[in-house]
Amino acid sequence: MTRIRLATPADVPLIRSLIHELATYEREPRSAQITETQLLEDGFGPERYYECLIAELDGTPAGFALFFPVYSTWQGRSLYLEDLFERPEFRGQGLGKALLTRVAAIAVERNCARLDWNVLNWNQTAIDFYRRLDATLLDDWHRMRVSGDALAALAAAGTAAEAKA
Repeated sequence: MTRIRLATPADVPLIRSLIHELATYEREPRSAQITETQLLEDGFGPERYYECLIAELDGTPAGFALFFPVYSTWQGRSLYLEDLFERPEFRGQGLGKALLTRVAAIAVERNCARLDWNVLNWNQTAIDFYRRLDATLLDDWHRMRVSGDALAALAAAGTAAEAKA
């Protein structure tokens, strides 16, 4: 039996494990540096930065969806799906669709205009899956990121510019 449920603080070790499994699948095992302490504070502390659904099949953890609110200046409230992952041994049993449809239902319940996520360009199986659900691949958009030293340098440049003003 498939069960989709909201994660609890007791699930933090499982969430971290699933994140690392996803990172390995995405060929980036060293990139997942999140700690259980961060996950606990950010997902279950006084200021929540994410929410998480756990998929279980016959009581066994099989996957997760991690999402959070964002805002579109064009359309308003939205949700961003950071991760959707099924353990390989559970694929093909409808868990990914069950997780995604639950996140979509949450978006609708919260009057969100849209649900956004990224998909790796080499993951044709996922792209095909999302297209079957009427998701649109945004070919004209590229994701940008600043992190680590570059983030600190950018922040310092802004602080320096403010000091001159």
